[in-house]
Amino acid sequence: MSGDRIDVLDQGFVHLDGVLADDLSVVNAARVSFGTRRDEMDERDAGLVRFLMRERHGTPYEHNMFRFHVKCPLFVAREWQRHRIGSYNERSARYSEMPDEFCVPAREDVRTQVGRPGAYSFEPVDDDTAAYARDAIEASYRQAYGTYRALLDRGIAKEVARSVLPVGLYTEFFWSVNARSLMHFVSLRAHPSAQLEIRRYAEAVEILFARHMPVTHEAFVAGGRVAP
Repeated sequence: MSGDRIDVLDQGFVHLDGVLADDLSVVNAARVSFGTRRDEMDERDAGLVRFLMRERHGTPYEHNMFRFHVKCPLFVAREWQRHRIGSYNERSARYSEMPDEFCVPAREDVRTQVGRPGAYSFEPVDDDTAAYARDAIEASYRQAYGTYRALLDRGIAKEVARSVLPVGLYTEFFWSVNARSLMHFVSLRAHPSAQLEIRRYAEAVEILFARHMPVTHEAFVAGGRVAP
């Protein structure tokens, strides 16, 4: 972790590229109802932030902005972009050649799935099985990327050649979001039931959110990690 960038998985990151957000933005969005404004936070203002969270008055948390630059596997990006209250711009494989950067799970992240839909649990595997899985995943990536390069070398359009690339390919996107929607994202994707890989990204987002809006984050945690 360096500044407002946190490395995630083997080649990914979450970088807070821009921010126009602090706890005072919540206070002033609420106090405008009474025609008043604060220039500095005090304990009374902190109490207002906690009150708004507790009573689920959500709109004051919308008048701010976080802009994240994210590098993650495609399968993480597709889960992430189901959260539609936010703006996205993603790297296009129609217009640029994609590098051979793929997500290979760490040994401890290779897991088996037990149970039925809605009630799965995930258990570790033995060293031999983990090594086999990692080798097989890497081999599949190499084959797919080799086919991709061969198509490009034959003059096939990027938008056609990209169809052979697997969901473990790393992509990049910008995500702009307000604090209310960010808290909703974190409440779902940093939850223990979320997929491990996106959970790591949500945890990174939460660290950066807490750094810039500590009172709001504290109230969010105290309120059961439910967005207002």
